[in-house]
Amino acid sequence: MELTTEIIKELREKTGVSVMQCKKALEEAGGDLAKAEVILKKHSAASAEKKAERTLKAGAIGSYVHDGNIGAMVVLSCETDFVAKNPEFGTLARDIAMQVTATNPMYTVMLEISEEAKQAAVAVFEKEVAGKPKEMQAKILEGKLASHFRDHVLLEQPFIKDESKTVQGL
Repeated sequence: MELTTEIIKELREKTGVSVMQCKKALEEAGGDLAKAEVILKKHSAASAEKKAERTLKAGAIGSYVHDGNIGAMVVLSCETDFVAKNPEFGTLARDIAMQVTATNPMYTVMLEISEEAKQAAVAVFEKEVAGKPKEMQAKILEGKLASHFRDHVLLEQPFIKDESKTVQGL
C-alpha cells in the first residue's frame, strides 16, 4: 500500500508522534492505521523506559494562581543544571502552569487516552452527526474527535500566549 501524506498526518494527529516515526510505523504495519498505533505505543513505551533510566537531576517548578482561587504547579525536569538555571526554562514552567490553570487538560499526551475514552467520545459525537448526510458523517465525526482531543490534551493545545504555537511546540 502506498503511504499518503493524509494517512501519515492522520496518525500524527491521533498520536502526537513525529511525522518520521508515523511513517516508519505505517510502513512496518503495511499502511494499517490500527497496527501502526500499536507499533507506536510499543515503541514509545520502550523509548520511555530507556529515558526513565536516565536520571533527571535538575529542573524548575513553575506555579500560577489565578485570582487566588485556582492554580497549578508544574515540575519541569531536565538533565543538567545549566538548563535548569536558564531564566527561560523557569518562565516556560510558569507558562505551562498558567496553561494548565486556564485549560484544565485531561491528558498530557495523546497516547494517554484510553480506548474507553475514545469510544465514549465517538458515541457522543455520533449522536450529533446522526442527522447529517451519510457521506459526510465520517468526515464530520473525525473532525469533531480531533478537535475534542486537541482541546483536552495539554501538548496539543494552542498555547494561550501565542495561539499559533502548541504547548508541544514550545
